[in-house]
Amino acid sequence: MLRRCLAGGLALVYPADEGAYSEEGERSVWLMRLRDAALTDELLREIPKAELHIHIEGSLEPQMMFEIAARNGVRLRYGSVREVREAYDFADLQTFLDLYYEGTRVLLHERDFYELTFAYLQKATSQGVRHAEIFFDPQAHTDRGVAFETAITGIHRALLDGQRRLGVSSHLILCFLRHLSADEAAETMRRALPYKGQIVGVGLDSSEVGHPPEGFKAVFEEAARHGFHRVAHAGEEGPPEYIRQALDELGAERIDHGVRCVEDPGLVRRLRDEQVPLTVCPLSNVRLRVFPSVEEHPVKRMLGEGLCVTVNSDDPAYFGGYVADNYCAVRDGLGFAREDFRAVAENSFRASFLGEGEKKELLEVLASYFET
Repeated sequence: MLRRCLAGGLALVYPADEGAYSEEGERSVWLMRLRDAALTDELLREIPKAELHIHIEGSLEPQMMFEIAARNGVRLRYGSVREVREAYDFADLQTFLDLYYEGTRVLLHERDFYELTFAYLQKATSQGVRHAEIFFDPQAHTDRGVAFETAITGIHRALLDGQRRLGVSSHLILCFLRHLSADEAAETMRRALPYKGQIVGVGLDSSEVGHPPEGFKAVFEEAARHGFHRVAHAGEEGPPEYIRQALDELGAERIDHGVRCVEDPGLVRRLRDEQVPLTVCPLSNVRLRVFPSVEEHPVKRMLGEGLCVTVNSDDPAYFGGYVADNYCAVRDGLGFAREDFRAVAENSFRASFLGEGEKKELLEVLASYFET
């Protein structure tokens, strides 16, 4: 008897679980299976984890895009959900961003941002996410005439409801769009200050090539003066040097992606010695042609080098998978084993911006799933 599962958009076949077990025995059966060499999709979904690299606008599923567009009277250049999905053959980061910004056009009202965010949290909790640190791109909305307050109020309400109704904690990280000017980033920082209590940190995203981190040094220094944590996308399509700039010029505490560090042994040593967290997104990297396939992705090598690697989804509506789908992909493509999944899950909590007490509690929950 066979059971069919989906991982990263690929159909996989496993032997079906035989026999039944009582509710009381479910946990012991879970632990027994976890100790097996074959880690099923179900077990990978249930591993407690944090997601540290998720763009909320990138969780806008095509069906929701069309529903909100119809409600708001926004005309899309695609005629159907199918046409949108057919456009998901990206040549690089920029071709993805063109579609990404097309999708954001439908987000006009507080309700839209609330529904988008809460839908992500529902999906994430179904995949074992206990804590999420979520990026949002205010400039993608304010440049269209949507008030900063509209976006952040809708998102924040959903995060509060996620904690109350779903039991998932969360933080919000404001990202500056690097293809826009440093002055525009400074203006966004100014607009964010009245909402300081709702934002844990700032980041840097959008088109990487030709937009080095060092150009945003001043606004990151300003963010640091206001007590914000700092992260930055670097070393995805850009060179290893961008990772150094993010660390040295921006004071980044985490590097988002960072996969091109493997081209520079000296940088790898530094990242290992300083235990700089790297929020890696394997399916995203393959869909954007950073690497030809999951099998050729360096994330397992990076983990083996002692780097503080986490596994995340990035823009899951566009890249064929949420966080557990990425876990399945590295199992299938790179042979991730039980100890690898424990390492990346532990790293996800340790690298978060939670307090030490909260981290300790979540690490204890995680440890209970890996009891021997």
